[in-house]
Amino acid sequence: MQCVADCESKHPKTFEQPVIQTLQMFVGESGCWLIVLLGYLVRRVRKATNTASAEDIQYEPVAARDSEEGLAEAEEDGDLTSSQTLVDPTNVVAKPLVDGEVAHVERRPLRGWKVSLLALPAICDILGTTLMNVGLLFVAASIYQMTRGALVLFVGLFSVIFLKRYLNGWKWASLFIVVLGVAIVGLAGALEKKDGAPRLPGDTEPNSGAAILMRSALHIARDAVSALEAHTAAETVLGVLMIAGAQIFTATQFVLEESIMEKYSMEPMQVVGWEGVFGFLVTLVGMGILHGAIGRTPAGRGGYFDAANGFREVYNNRAIAVTSLLIMVSIGGFNYFGLSVTRQISATSRSTIDTCRTLFIWLVSLGLGWESFKWLQVLGFAFLVYGTGLFNDIIRPPTLTFLRKRGKRGVALGADEG
Repeated sequence: MQCVADCESKHPKTFEQPVIQTLQMFVGESGCWLIVLLGYLVRRVRKATNTASAEDIQYEPVAARDSEEGLAEAEEDGDLTSSQTLVDPTNVVAKPLVDGEVAHVERRPLRGWKVSLLALPAICDILGTTLMNVGLLFVAASIYQMTRGALVLFVGLFSVIFLKRYLNGWKWASLFIVVLGVAIVGLAGALEKKDGAPRLPGDTEPNSGAAILMRSALHIARDAVSALEAHTAAETVLGVLMIAGAQIFTATQFVLEESIMEKYSMEPMQVVGWEGVFGFLVTLVGMGILHGAIGRTPAGRGGYFDAANGFREVYNNRAIAVTSLLIMVSIGGFNYFGLSVTRQISATSRSTIDTCRTLFIWLVSLGLGWESFKWLQVLGFAFLVYGTGLFNDIIRPPTLTFLRKRGKRGVALGADEG
C-alpha cells in the first residue's frame, strides 16, 4: 500500500480509503458518457456531410432507369410472369425477418423511468466493491484471492434460482475446477511469503523427518504470531466474511444485469454510464452521511470514513492521484466489456472469464519483475483456464470425447469382422 504519513517510522500510515476507491470506480463508469457523446458528435458530423453532398449533386440513378426500361421490355416480351419481380425473394437483405428466421423475442428499448432499474445493480456494485476493499485491509492478498474464487459458484447458483437457467453436471464441475484453480494460485502466493521469510535463529537445512516437521511447526507458529501482530484473529475472520459477502453482492449484480438486458435493449456503453451515474450519486450521499456521523468525530478522524482527509491524501500524493486516474479509466473499459459478454452470452460465462484476468495480471507481473515464477501457480492457472473453457463449451468434456472415440472404434471393429 502507498504510504501517506510517517513513512520513516516503524508504523507508517498507508492509504486506506475504501469508500473513496468505490467513488473513483463510479467516476470511471460515468466517464463512458464521454465516449457516447463523442460517438454522437461523429455521427452528426457525418450526417451533415452526407446531407450537403446529396443537396449539391442531384441526379437520376442510372440503375433505376435501366431497371424500369428493362421491366417494360420484359413485360412486352412476356419474359416475366405476374409472380416474378426484379427483387430476388431469397435475398436476405431484401427480405429481412421473414419465415421465422429470428427466434428470439425482440427486446424493448430501455427508456424513461425504466432506466432507474439500473440503480439496482449499481447499489449491489457499491456494496460488493466497498466490502472487498475493506476486507482486503484485514487479510493477506492470497486469502483475498482465494475467497474471490467463490464468485462463479454464487453466479451459477443465482442464475439457476432466479433466471431459471439449467446447468448440467459438467457445468457445475467446471465451476468447481475454476474455484480450485483460484485457490491454488492463492496458496502459491502464501507459500512464496513463507519461503521468503527470514530464517529462524539457528535454522539449518533439516536432514531427518522429525527435523523437517519441527522446522515446519516453527514456521507456522512464527507466521501465526506475525499475523496476530498485524491483525487480530477476529479481524481476519471479519475480513474473510466481508470478502465472501461481497461475492454475493457481485453475483447479484451480474444476474440483475443479465435479467435487465434480456428484456430491454440498450447499448452496453450507455448501461455502464447510467450505472456509474446512479452509483456515484448513492456513494456520494453515503460518503457525506458517514463523514458527518463518524469521520468528523475524534475517534473517526483520519479513518476509513474521513472523506476530507481521504481527498486530501489523493490530492497531495502524486502516485495515488495517477494510480486513481488509471484505475478509473480501466474500470470503465472493464465494465463495458463485461456487460457486452453478459448481453451476448450469460452472467455465469462473464464470471468465469472475469476470473481469468488473474492469469493476465500474473503474466504482466512476471514481465515487470514484480513476481517470481512458481510452478504451483502454473498448475492453478491450468485448472483456471481449463474450467473456463469447459464451461463455455470451448473444451469438450473428457468423458464424452472418450465415449465417442470408443464408440467409433467399436463400430470400425464390427465392420472389419463383418
